[in-house]
Amino acid sequence: MPLPPKGDTIAPTLSSIHQAFVMPARNATHVLLLALLSAAGVAHAQAEAAKAADDCEAAVTESVKRMRGKDAQDVQYIKTKRAITPSAEDETSLKGEGRYRGPGGRIVPFSYGCAINTKTGATSGVVFRELVATADDKPFQPDLSHVSVADCDSAAVATLKRKNPRAGHIMLDGESRQLRPADNERIALEGRGAFERAPGMHSAPFTYRCELEPRSGRILSVQTSG
Repeated sequence: MPLPPKGDTIAPTLSSIHQAFVMPARNATHVLLLALLSAAGVAHAQAEAAKAADDCEAAVTESVKRMRGKDAQDVQYIKTKRAITPSAEDETSLKGEGRYRGPGGRIVPFSYGCAINTKTGATSGVVFRELVATADDKPFQPDLSHVSVADCDSAAVATLKRKNPRAGHIMLDGESRQLRPADNERIALEGRGAFERAPGMHSAPFTYRCELEPRSGRILSVQTSG
């Protein structure tokens, strides 16, 4: 019986090799490339979201310090509370929570929100709101029968003038006064104000704190931040 031509044997063999090895290898390469591109896209999107959140929180920090002055120290944010949601075609809304250290080391929690332009990365509509104490917190109700708020205010003004001899137009914010418990069963009276370090200068914010002995009303110490 005559043998088939060599070409008839070799051609099917090469075709089979191509189908068995080369094409699957190309398909696997394409799948891997698509997977890498997809992962890179996800990583880029995550990096952009993180940057937008950082920019928003930086803007919130500026707002907190501008509104609270030196009362707001060590502003921090709770990363796990971040929530990013699309609010418009080119805009994303970011909401979250944070806290800062207030006068006397008091921790003040707050919530915040920003609008972020997804094309330019610009932040706008920055808002923050201090969170109220929970219902479980017991109100501080000291005996004020012997305590004089006016004496504390006068002592704070005198202390500020000793530290700033040229100071003028010292103003105290009566609505900012707060009573807090202090060490050794004392009472702390805290407040805010503003003053000119010298005539003609812009007003600068300051805080003050008096510690009083509640039974006698005697002022034990006075501190001002100005």
